Amino acid sequence: MIDSAEISDCFGFTKEEVYELCSQYGMDFNEMKEWYDGYHLVSKANGQHIEYSIYSPNSIVESIMRGDYDGYWNQTETYEALQKYIQFNMDGLKDAIVKMVAGNEVTIDTGAFKNDMYEFHSRDEVLTLLIHLGYLTYSRERQAAYIPNKEVTQEFLRSINHSKEYVEIADSIRDSKELVEALWAGDELTVAEGIEKVHQSFPPIQYNSELALSCVIELAFYFAREYYTILRELPTGKGYADICYIPKPRYASKPAVIIELKWNQSVKTAIDQIKEKNYPKVLDGYEEDLLICGINYDKKSKKHDCRIEKL
Repeated sequence: MIDSAEISDCFGFTKEEVYELCSQYGMDFNEMKEWYDGYHLVSKANGQHIEYSIYSPNSIVESIMRGDYDGYWNQTETYEALQKYIQFNMDGLKDAIVKMVAGNEVTIDTGAFKNDMYEFHSRDEVLTLLIHLGYLTYSRERQAAYIPNKEVTQEFLRSINHSKEYVEIADSIRDSKELVEALWAGDELTVAEGIEKVHQSFPPIQYNSELALSCVIELAFYFAREYYTILRELPTGKGYADICYIPKPRYASKPAVIIELKWNQSVKTAIDQIKEKNYPKVLDGYEEDLLICGINYDKKSKKHDCRIEKL
């Protein structure tokens, strides 16, 4: 799972094989990809650099046989196995888990792992084991780990919901549905208060940049990933939009959303930047149903402000 070399395409079904199966059995390849893709293994044999998207054979077979997309992971492993490892009291482990649940990756040193499943001395040893077990995937190029897909994300959520160490995070994720609905309704006060609650419930995320703020935003709006494809730092031609929410095809009736984050500035500055740099232009086809949202954190008052406009 970390250095698969010339046998990279032998660990599961490849993207091409899954596409062929979906065509044969009338399944939606894009939804299959959302649920079960995410393991990217690289072969550099014979002077060639080939990257493979690998899918779990068990999950693909179960999905096709049942004609449904769901989490089939717990047929081979229970969430308690994952819960046991993420509860270890390692410096920075909880912080790393929360960042990955929010959709980010974390840099790790896989060389610290000693092939021991019972004794751990650092967060990187725990995370490396989770890569070997398939709960995380790993990019050798970036030396970073992240949660691969929707199916495995469900196992993390089950583990968090049953772990006393993650009570605040579980609450934030449950509250995120109401916060997304508040965003759609343009309820600026509720959105600001909800983001503030997430930040207060998880002190390890210390604000010192817009990047740290983005992690809190993604947790606060966690439920949005059910409806949206989330793009971070989207190139617009005149800069980068911090976070863009693009409706998935089956939820085309939902508005697209552009969020601009500021730290120790103002929501007006955020909204003006979206307009002046014409960020909405990059979301071709959504101009008639688009929300722009500016969020600022003031370090002195320790308050979040929010402004939402419909274009």
